[in-house]
Amino acid sequence: MKKIVIGLLAALLLASCHSHDHEGGHAHHPDGSHVTADEPGLEPLAYTLYTDKTELFVEFKPLVVGEESRFAAHFTSLGESFKAVGEGSVTLSLTGSAANQSITADAPEVPGIFRLRLTPEKAGHFKLVFDIKTPAYADQITIEDVTVYPDEKTALENQSTEGGSSSSISYLKEQAWKIDFANMPVERTAFYDVVKTSGMVAAAPGSEQTVAARTPGIVSFANSSLMTGSAVGAGQRLFTISSKGFTGDNAPLKLQEAKIALDKAKADVERLQRLLADQLTTQREFLQAKTELENAQAFYNSLSGSYGQSGQSIAAAQGGFIKTLLVTPGQFVEAGQPLAVISKNNRLTVKAELSQTAFAKIASITSANFRVNNKTVYPLKDLNGKVLSVGKFAGESMFIPVWFEIDNREGIIPGTYIEVFIQTNAVSNALVIPTSALLEEQGNYYCYVQTGGESFEKRELQLGGNDGRQVQVLSGISEGDRVVTKGAYNIKLSTASGTMPAHGHEH
Repeated sequence: MKKIVIGLLAALLLASCHSHDHEGGHAHHPDGSHVTADEPGLEPLAYTLYTDKTELFVEFKPLVVGEESRFAAHFTSLGESFKAVGEGSVTLSLTGSAANQSITADAPEVPGIFRLRLTPEKAGHFKLVFDIKTPAYADQITIEDVTVYPDEKTALENQSTEGGSSSSISYLKEQAWKIDFANMPVERTAFYDVVKTSGMVAAAPGSEQTVAARTPGIVSFANSSLMTGSAVGAGQRLFTISSKGFTGDNAPLKLQEAKIALDKAKADVERLQRLLADQLTTQREFLQAKTELENAQAFYNSLSGSYGQSGQSIAAAQGGFIKTLLVTPGQFVEAGQPLAVISKNNRLTVKAELSQTAFAKIASITSANFRVNNKTVYPLKDLNGKVLSVGKFAGESMFIPVWFEIDNREGIIPGTYIEVFIQTNAVSNALVIPTSALLEEQGNYYCYVQTGGESFEKRELQLGGNDGRQVQVLSGISEGDRVVTKGAYNIKLSTASGTMPAHGHEH
């Protein structure tokens, strides 16, 4: 009995190993012929197109009549940083003289990726039109001259055998959407010959005011938080100077004397006015007394207006900030002694110096860019700036000074040095890219060019001038190439791992 059971099990196992479904066990072409293991299949097509609002990267297999085509459409919203389209709908239309079909995805399957399925009904040449509607905007992107094949065999015969570049780097949309990423097309434009130097920032003439004591005395601060850098408003009380108890230049005593002189002048005018009515004095004496009264009144007003019970009040004549605080609380000051310097800080000057090698370019200076904190770059026109003057001779330093006047902005601090990129002769039709696109490796510069939706190439560059914002490229890229301006370092890191990311898109 045991032998019979073992024999049955062996027979069942052998039957299962050799089971063969002649109808469904092999893949077939539409004409019924078998697809052998070494026969190629249809390779997916990939398109990357741009409008001023949107990037579309879409993958799908060649279109065949009667066969469902699956589209993985990646939509990226353009701007300062490229981000996945997280809301909205996409309508895909296959339009042509032979037929018109359309299908709509009401929402992305995941942020940025819309899945669409379409079964072509007729062969021919068509357009694929993607209409996207989001809460923020609507856009349309068209792929021209898309072929729908009558069968898979014809599609295979017309399939391109060109492979991708061996130097191509893969960086998926899902990765790019998670970082600060952007690219832009390389264009030719006017570029200026640049002289790079440094510049000293200072307050513009007329933007500073010195506050001084009007009487001798002891200084006290109106506010205990008053210090260098404090913001002040026009008319704000800053200091009080008390000379009470001093034998000389005693302000309270002077105020009392001024009050006595004023009262006497008033009495003299009243007395002479009565005498003049009785013709017992002259008009000249009356007018002289009236003038003395006006002088006494003015002197008393000037003392009483600035000197209260606690002492003489010193206020800011203009708004701005305390650039320099020249006294300390409790310090004795003389009349006319400076107490503080107030700067409006709305206009600044920059003094740049040109070396002897750039003397020939002095006459052609047109503008400049200013870089602060090794990061932010301000063009002269964005700072409402102008070239004030250019020195005509070199001093002991053997440098020629160039003066600029600019608006103050965050990070530009009087008394500090900043980088200055002085622009001279224009270079017409130059190929330029943002400096943010540059990466450096052992003294060599390169950038990444996006060759497809998820494909990039590393390009070594030969550079020309650099104005702090843009750099001239002499070789390495061509007009129209899309250069990565944000996120290039992340692409570099992805290649350093030595592993290529899994694609993960369904075709």
